[in-house]
Formats: sequence, structure tokens, C-alpha cells
Amino acid sequence: MVMPVDTTADAITVTIDGTEVTVPSGTTILAAARSIGVRIPTLCDHPDLRPVGICRICMVEIEGVDCLQTACTYPITRPIRITTTSSAIRTARRHILEMLLATHYGDCNTCKRNHNCELQSLAAEYGIDCFRFGRPEAPRYAIDGSGASIVRDMNKCILCRRCVRACNELQDVGCLTLTGRGENARISTFGENMLATAVCIECGQCINHCPTGALSEVDQTDEVWTMLDDPTKHVVIQTAPAPRASIGEYFGLEPGTPLTFEMNTAIRRIGFDAVFDTNFSADLTIIEEGTELLQRLHQSLTGESPATQLPQLSSCCPGWIKYIEYFYPEMLPLLSTAKSPQQMFGAMIKTYYAEKRGIDPKNIVSVALMPCTAKKFECSRPEMTASGFQDVDFAITTRELVKMMRESGIDLPKMPKSGFDEPFGDPTGSGVIFGATGGVMEAALRTVLELVTGKKVESFFENADIIPVRGFEGIRLAELPVTEVGPVPELLSHLFTDFEWLKGVTLRVGIAHGTANIHKVMEDIKNGGIFSTCHFIEMMACPGGCLGGGGQPIPTSPEIRAKRAKAIYSEDAHYVVRKSHENPQVLQIYREFLPEGPCSHKAHALLHTHYTPRDGSSG
Repeated sequence: MVMPVDTTADAITVTIDGTEVTVPSGTTILAAARSIGVRIPTLCDHPDLRPVGICRICMVEIEGVDCLQTACTYPITRPIRITTTSSAIRTARRHILEMLLATHYGDCNTCKRNHNCELQSLAAEYGIDCFRFGRPEAPRYAIDGSGASIVRDMNKCILCRRCVRACNELQDVGCLTLTGRGENARISTFGENMLATAVCIECGQCINHCPTGALSEVDQTDEVWTMLDDPTKHVVIQTAPAPRASIGEYFGLEPGTPLTFEMNTAIRRIGFDAVFDTNFSADLTIIEEGTELLQRLHQSLTGESPATQLPQLSSCCPGWIKYIEYFYPEMLPLLSTAKSPQQMFGAMIKTYYAEKRGIDPKNIVSVALMPCTAKKFECSRPEMTASGFQDVDFAITTRELVKMMRESGIDLPKMPKSGFDEPFGDPTGSGVIFGATGGVMEAALRTVLELVTGKKVESFFENADIIPVRGFEGIRLAELPVTEVGPVPELLSHLFTDFEWLKGVTLRVGIAHGTANIHKVMEDIKNGGIFSTCHFIEMMACPGGCLGGGGQPIPTSPEIRAKRAKAIYSEDAHYVVRKSHENPQVLQIYREFLPEGPCSHKAHALLHTHYTPRDGSSG
């Protein structure tokens, strides 16, 4: 195991391929080499995961040491001379790759990871043009496509264990493990279950961290094409904020290059009848979720119901919902009852939109473009039928939309720009930032603070940027004193007569992303720790939030996710309207379709659900 780097320790100077570099004691050879631009190939290494030295591809020579050593796990504790390329190193790496290919079944041309496979790239790099040790003539394992979101093809697995480590280290789920020894070793679910019955939250982080095509999402593009080709169907799509900040990566652009409006044009050319922005229903979510929070606070602070379930936990992320259902079912009452933006939009499309356009909802096909594989599972949940139909018919990932664009001959960056379709119109900045960890919290606070105080949030935070809830720390905590209150706005007048009961209260909020961090927060709440005193906590299953979702472009890394976040916040800053409660189309929805207001009977019927303890297979 690699030794932790102690930045206070004595610096050590080493020589790598003739170049001297000084690093803190404990730095790995791999990290030292990267710091001076020396590339050492890897397969099992990933910037999100602890190094384990399994694949042996990163082997290097150390002067005075007889055997080749793995650069990813070798800690520098003394001055040494390192060689990263030599005849012995090249031969060893080539033999390792040839042995991996000898057990790797499948045709690269038909693999989903063709041209984006680390094994394929290294084989080409090392000039491997034949199968020296043979190759499997038939698949050894059945493909597991039983789950709603993820497909496992262990015939393509190279046993690097990146999926296992992502599932354990990042997500703390433990669905995957290594079973067997020697030639019988393979990655399996605990209990040898199919994915459909395994304890899997369907977040897709295993896919994002797999170097080959052993893991992929359930591909629904053929089903969507069938709907697009059916003249009797009115096919619409909603697009989430995270894909627009990442989709350009598949067209050779830097991570964080926004292509929002080029994407709209491309989607119409594919054949969709209307393109909507999920940010619209993110604004709707904020109003419903924020109102629910104020209701819970009122019940608790006025003594109306002292046992009110606080802290309120966000409910936008389906991977997180499955996590709490599996591991903390007794804490389900803490969840907000508000549906995710995807599901709220699905319900509105097949009710409000259908009515406004005069279309029979049975002929509407509702597609959602999402950064998340768990969204596939979410739209299939039996309670997501508030419209009388399945509210969202298909949830496709960023990767699946790219596949459809390529099949249509679309070069996305060259597309002209176009806007979103009515009647949902333009979104707000608050909807955009849902794509980054802390974004849901910031959007909620922008609205709640203004509704409660009667003052612009800019008087509390410059440019309405609530910096205390931003960032990539795994767990964050912030406090916001409510020193004054204003009159109750018309939007909430059906629920409150005044806000005096909130005056002087310090709102305490929390943020956690990655379910390993969520686990820590949930245990803290369970044990009466600091997070049990929070009023509202945002939970996102994936590292970085939705922008690091399991359906996003591969590869992923902290650096890539940071660039995507920068694009999302930059887009937010350019919107004229940046607060959910100021979205004119959302306010029109309440006037026309939900006249009783947020959290009313009709709003609850369409936009909320109630979670009860289950086995995690549905909820």
C-alpha cells in the first residue's frame, strides 16, 4: 500500500530518466514522474482511487533493485535513480498486455468502448498486432443485462478492480467483489446475484472507472429511434444541465466547453418534436422542496409538531434514494417528498403540456437526457405515473445521445445555436447549477432567503453567489442567520400568515457528494452529531454531483469534473433570471395549472411522492 505523502517531511531528490526532481518523502514514483511530464502507462491506477499495483503495467527500474517495481505504489523515501523505459520494461509491459488479451473475449469493432478503451490504446501503443498467447474462442460468462441501468460483460474484464474500488471507496456500497483464485478469479456481485437482485444503487460509477467495455449502461437508443420513426408519436426530450458541460469532450473539445444551444439544434435534427430544458423543472423542484422545508420548519419551531422530521434531505438523486432505501430505511421520513426535476417534468409534459397542445398523452413519448444511469431505474419506478401513464418513458445518458448524433452524421460543435421550446421557455441560473454538487442547496437558499426576508439575495451574497455551499470537499456545512423577515409573498400566502417564527433562527445546511461521504453524514445524524442539527442537507450519489454522473463522458477525474463545474457556474452567471421563484413560466404554471400554490393537493399529486421502507427494488 502506498505511504501517505507528508508535505512537512524532508524533501527528497530523485532522478527520473536523467532528470532530477525534488518531492516530499512518501510521494510515489508515478506521481513524481507525472510532476515533470514523464508519462508512465497504467491500467489499474485512477486519480479517484487508492493505488493498488494490480496490473503491473507501470513497472519501472530502480538502480540497485533487482526486480522491476510498480511506480504507482512505490513510495520515495530515499534518493534513487529511476528508469521508466528500457528493453526489459517494454518487454514486460508487452507480455502483460498480451496475456490480458489472451483472456479478453470480444470484437473491438463492435464494443461500446471502441476507440475509448485503455487496453486497446496500450495494445496499439506497444505495437501488439497478433495474439501471441491465443485468444478465447467463445465467451466464458453470460452477459448480465438484468438490471434497469447497467450491463456487465465479464468476458471483457481485465481484473483491474477499478469497479470494485469505485463501488467501495467512492460509493461505500460494496455491490462488487473479487471471487475465485487464479484462472477462476472474476469480478462478481456479493452473493453471486444478478444485478437486478444485487444491492446496487445503479449510480454507474463502476462504468465510469472501468478501463474496458466490461461495464456499460443499458442502451435504449434503438427504442428511442423506433419512437422517432413512428409518425403517430409526439416525441419530446428534456435535457439536464450536466450533459451540456461535458458532451463536447466526445467531439474533441476541452472539458467544460458548454454546447447548450448547439445541442438543441442537433436534437431537432435527430428528429425530436420539441426540446425542453430540465432546468425549468429544477426551478419547479426548488419551489416545491423549499416550500416543504418552510412547512417543516414552521411545524418544528412553532411547536405545532415538535417531532417534525428534520433535517430535510434532498430527493433529486435516484442513486441516493436507492442508497437510503437499502442502508437507512428507518430514516426515509427525512426525505423531501418532492420528485426529482426529471420526474416533475415528465408529469407536467403528459398533463399540462398535453392539455395545452391538445395532444393525447398516450401519444406523447417523453425522453430525458441525463448524466446519470440511475435515472433509467427512476423513470421505471411504479409510483412515477402521476400523469396516468409512465411519466418519463426513456432516460438516455450523455453517451447514448452522442451515439445518436454520430449515427445522424452530426458534428455537434459546428451546429448553429437555437433555444428551447415553449411553453416552458427559458430556464434560470438556479436550474443550471443543479448539475454541480451544492447547486441544489444554493438554488434553494436563493429562493428561500428572498421569500422569507423580502430582500434580494444579492444583499447577503455578492452576485447571488452563495460561495459557502460551493466546492468539492466531500462534506460541507454552512450556517445562514435569518436576522430579519418580510411579508409573506402571494405564492405562499395559502400556507403562512407571517414569518416571525423564523426571525433570529440560524439555518444550518449540509452538502455531501459520493455515497461514501453520505454514509458518514447519515451515521452522524443517526448518532446525534452536528448534521442532526441541520435543517436541510443536499445528498448527491456521484462525486462532484450530476456532472460526475455514471452516464457522463469517460474518462473522469477531479480535474475534469472541476472544469465541468466551472462551465456550469459560468452559464449561471450569464442568465438574466437566476432564481427559481422568478421564472415567469413557472409562475404561469402555478397561475394556470396549480392555482392552489406550491405543496397544494394537486401539486402533491403530480410533483411529490412518499417513500416508505422497501427492499430497494422499488420505492
